[in-house]
Amino acid sequence: MTVVGIDDTDSRERGMCTTYAAARLREQLGGRCLLVRLNPAVPYKTRGNAALAVVTEVDPEPAFDAACDLVDSDAEVGDDRTNPGVVVAPGDPADVPPEVADWTDRAMRELLSPDAAREICTRHSYRTAGWATGQGLVGALAAIGAETAWNGVDTSYETISYRERDRWGTDRRVDGDSLFTAADSHYPTVWDTVDRTTGELVAVPHTPGPVLHAIRGDDPDATRACARAIDSESVERRCTFLTNQGTDAHLAPGTVANVRDGRGYRLDAAVSTAPESRRGGHVFLELRDGGASIDAAAFAPTGRFRDHVRALRVGDEVTVCGEVSDGTVKLEKFAVRSLRETEAVTPDCPDCGRRMESAGRGQGYRCRGECGTTAPGKVERSIERGIEPGWYEVPPSARRHVARPLVRGGFDAPVHPER
Repeated sequence: MTVVGIDDTDSRERGMCTTYAAARLREQLGGRCLLVRLNPAVPYKTRGNAALAVVTEVDPEPAFDAACDLVDSDAEVGDDRTNPGVVVAPGDPADVPPEVADWTDRAMRELLSPDAAREICTRHSYRTAGWATGQGLVGALAAIGAETAWNGVDTSYETISYRERDRWGTDRRVDGDSLFTAADSHYPTVWDTVDRTTGELVAVPHTPGPVLHAIRGDDPDATRACARAIDSESVERRCTFLTNQGTDAHLAPGTVANVRDGRGYRLDAAVSTAPESRRGGHVFLELRDGGASIDAAAFAPTGRFRDHVRALRVGDEVTVCGEVSDGTVKLEKFAVRSLRETEAVTPDCPDCGRRMESAGRGQGYRCRGECGTTAPGKVERSIERGIEPGWYEVPPSARRHVARPLVRGGFDAPVHPER
């Protein structure tokens, strides 16, 4: 048995898709495919930051040659940000060394170097090939270790349908009604296929590459059935991948005091400033945990999710999830743990009903009318809240590939899923 890892064959501007390269390689070699979503905070990634593995019965040498030939023919190496990598490992993917599985875990949460990947490959006698900077070796090695790293943890599936090559770069023809019908028929086993509020076809990309539509879910038969039910232009090929999509694999537990840029975290904190809407439609607030604080933001593309963020008040206790960039948590989801139910306000006069005024520093309040009523200080008043305890998330149209949708379950509080 042989495992072929491949990464970074695509381009933001020119298209291509490493999943397509893996699908073609699987057809040549036989076997099955794994799709690994790596750290979404990596600055040089393309949109989904995916690395791929093909598990095959073909011997390592011909598998290596086939992978290199495929990169030479298909990779968009004319883009100076496309730096492919290929790693080939002999043996069962469930039996890779612990060091390699650890590399996979780290690649989902950290920024790693191709030089470090080469050192590991050398130690284990893995065949490697890198183009340009060889940055793709990071993901290719992570794909080698995926099956071991995922042992006993959550995984999902994605069925990707690919376009005829002569249609790449043209407008996609996908019937929206049939996609919504298919999505509704298979929900919630299949998820993040459409956005039912905005009407967006989430499964259909806008890039110039080969993907026609991509269906994610918890069961491979369901993702394949959903894909087949969509009325569209002709499909060149389909491939179903075992993947870590929709699992929150990029998030690590942390504290506000110890976060680092370029990583994803799950943080417990209290809201310490009122949410503020800023130019461009972004919503910011400050979170505090003990003596440490950090800004958190719901950016304009998260749409209606911002209304939940705006509903928070100072003193609310929350758990937030998201990537830290420039010292700010880019919110993907959050849980309300406790809500502030009252606020201190200036008392009203019990006789005339008018708002009292300060009687002077430390002297309480008094009615300025003829009543002469006094009060020793502010009083507590109940607050009407537009939010409930539980988890809230960005809509499907704004969700990262690796972020876990609330509909998948497994959360520690009530959920308010977006569809």
